[in-house]
Amino acid sequence: MSKKRVKNYKIDMCNGPILSKMLSFALPLMCSSVLQLLFNAADIIVVGRFAGDNSLAAVGSNTALIGLITNLFLGLSIGSNVLIAKYYGAKDRKSLSNTVHTSILISMVSGIILTIIGVIGARNILVMMQTPKEVLDLAAIYLRIYFLGMIPTMLYNFGSAILRGVGDTKRPLYYLTLAGAVNIVLNLFFVVVLKLDVAGVAIATVISQVISACLIILCLSHEEGGIHLNIRKLSIDKSVFLEILRIGLPAGFQGVIFSISNVLIQSSVNSFGATVMAGNSAAANVEQFVYFAMNAFYQSTISFTSQNYGAGNYKRIYKILLVGQACVTTVGVVFGNFVYIFGGTLLKMYTASDAVIAAGIVRLGIVSKTYALCGIMDVMVGALRGIGYSIMPMIISLMGACVFRIVWLATVFRIGKYHTVQIVYDSYPISWIITTAVLIGCFIWAMKRVINKVSSSQSDIIAT
Repeated sequence: MSKKRVKNYKIDMCNGPILSKMLSFALPLMCSSVLQLLFNAADIIVVGRFAGDNSLAAVGSNTALIGLITNLFLGLSIGSNVLIAKYYGAKDRKSLSNTVHTSILISMVSGIILTIIGVIGARNILVMMQTPKEVLDLAAIYLRIYFLGMIPTMLYNFGSAILRGVGDTKRPLYYLTLAGAVNIVLNLFFVVVLKLDVAGVAIATVISQVISACLIILCLSHEEGGIHLNIRKLSIDKSVFLEILRIGLPAGFQGVIFSISNVLIQSSVNSFGATVMAGNSAAANVEQFVYFAMNAFYQSTISFTSQNYGAGNYKRIYKILLVGQACVTTVGVVFGNFVYIFGGTLLKMYTASDAVIAAGIVRLGIVSKTYALCGIMDVMVGALRGIGYSIMPMIISLMGACVFRIVWLATVFRIGKYHTVQIVYDSYPISWIITTAVLIGCFIWAMKRVINKVSSSQSDIIAT
């Protein structure tokens, strides 16, 4: 009797052509990100159309806060991704298994912490954010229910990171598609039929998160080899845990600080009035699709670099970086300019105001057209994280992309003739160029250090 053939979703990143494999890895990630954006948009559309303006404001006002609170913990999943890829490339089955079980337990603990913060502190946090009284109660209800789903959210993200580490980006996409479709159907049912308002949207989100988390856990439970998950063996391996923290915490802090930096930039944009604010917000929403398309190659570079680092294929790492940069530059230039050229049509989905559309085009003409520079910067960060350097790119990125922008706003922007919204937007491409230049130098230094360390170890072995 012949054995049933099981489809292999893993990608061997250490051998064979890089470009085709990177595209095979990145395209499902792109689709996942775009679907996530579309599903989030569906949440806002349903509540806006069927629940009213206050409900729409209540859901929208929580977006930045949720991102700010969860970024730190989601950064830890990058640490898991790097270690999984490293040990998979090194064929270290024991360390791979320890990382899987440690990561899943970390995700559960992270989810519990976030649930407590969100449920208990929701109203106080919203008050501190000066949420208008007319939407405060609705926003608090939405936030509390949303954070009840933090455990499955963390499980899905860490589980996806584990699968990405072995080259599987397709199954997380399948699970997200199913969960997102359920989310849309439940949104309509809870809000339109049951009239549950923002609570209905939040409940639908939690249910969809539970579905995606269950599918990821079932997937890992049916895997073989080092990434097989046995719930009974969940435990924290101290050395693995410390490595995840070493790599993941800087990535998480970077996401948090970036959110704060964007709030400061938003405050400068706000000084130009409601029309410019609306145009900026609409353009930023359109740009998200470009950013997440490029971000797929940042994720690809991390996994490909980590696997080859673990396998000792150091020369291949340089090729991976070049391919990653070529891909992200192409996507950034093509998509970024597409968004600018068709900006008027795209912005009409968000507003009917010609003045707001014109204000949005101003941002697209500066940020979207040069967005490839942001992708190039992120791929450099991914390459450094892939070889185990996480604090260095965090510091460089924060200094270049955050501190620089703050200084820019405090100096150049304050000069009378430069006090324009265009000057605010100019801080983006200039900061990307400066940061990328420093990151390239650091990557060259870090790779030389890695190679010299290996050469020295081999010499010691020969000597003994």
